Amino acid sequence: MLQDYVRTSTFQRAILDNHGDFVGKVVLDVGAGSGILSFFAVQAGAKHVYAVEGSNMADHCRDLIKNNKYQDKITVIHGMIEEVELPEEVDTIVSEPMGYMLYNERMLETYIYARKWLKKGGKMFPSTGTLYLAPFSDESLFQEVCNKANFWYQTFFYGVDLSNLRQEAYDEYFKQPIVDTFDPRHLVAKPIKHTTNFMTDTEDSLRDIHIDFTFYPHAAAQVHGIAFWFDVAFEGSQKTVFLSTSPSEPLTHWYQVRCLMGTPLFARPGQPIIGSVTLTSNKRQSYDVKLKMHLAGSTDTITNVLDLKNPYFRYTGSVPVPPGNQNSSPSDNYWENVATTATQLTQPQVYNGGAAYTQTYTKGYPTSPNPYTAIYEDSGYN
Repeated sequence: MLQDYVRTSTFQRAILDNHGDFVGKVVLDVGAGSGILSFFAVQAGAKHVYAVEGSNMADHCRDLIKNNKYQDKITVIHGMIEEVELPEEVDTIVSEPMGYMLYNERMLETYIYARKWLKKGGKMFPSTGTLYLAPFSDESLFQEVCNKANFWYQTFFYGVDLSNLRQEAYDEYFKQPIVDTFDPRHLVAKPIKHTTNFMTDTEDSLRDIHIDFTFYPHAAAQVHGIAFWFDVAFEGSQKTVFLSTSPSEPLTHWYQVRCLMGTPLFARPGQPIIGSVTLTSNKRQSYDVKLKMHLAGSTDTITNVLDLKNPYFRYTGSVPVPPGNQNSSPSDNYWENVATTATQLTQPQVYNGGAAYTQTYTKGYPTSPNPYTAIYEDSGYN
């Protein structure tokens, strides 16, 4: 996660740009890990940081602090925030408690519990988390998952008939949320959002999360499921900074999450898609995700229950463009671009006097086949 440039840089920028919430302040770092957020707090001027870490990573955190000569600024406390005692209340809390689909791992409950150590009027970084959800259409993904289940159609696999397990395999594959990234054009309606305020919401409010939705498709489409991503906001005294996992933004290690339905819905433009998402916490530090949806005017409701703890990590490094989104010939566009580039490279240059030394470019797009004519000034070397 340290190598997630978007994640780490955004946390540092949010803290440094709100140095007024850190200068001379006592800070609590919840789930400190390597202690990187503690270091950022010290960079912003914190008087002292308590870095609470429950795993053996606490030992490595101490080593890093010693190596950077911050022993007088950062104190590592090895233990769970629910079990340890701090020497004093704190002015600011920092943490990176988000999981896939924002709520996975249930670290947000721990983050909210840590408020017991926060002084009145103190700050939390991040301050809010917003889960976005929208229906998507992706026939390629749907067929990919179906084909995994179709393996179990075989009646003579090394002499063994597997076919009686095909339906169970189908149901199991569709219980897996898909962790990957996708082109936002797969979304068929504007997203809705559900916000958790880390400053005011309770731990109990995160045990069962229910979100009703009504979506209005902007085009006719097969709806294969619901896509999820999140933003968090760092609402400091000087500036608000956002960290986004949206499919329209640079990729993070959280990617996005898509939950498929076993049976797609065909929706027409503007036809309401009505339903709900319920996240029920479980003992595996995660959630069971129940989806229900139907089309307005129809009594047929489709449902699915997915296991957020057991996702399918699908990211391959590429984001295919949804089919049917080309409004001109891709072949013609490509070769016209190649021809234009070749013309620019082979067009004779216009010289002004002697040998080339400095070059400037005309601005705009003149009528010449070469839109940027290089004009070489006389440098005296003839």
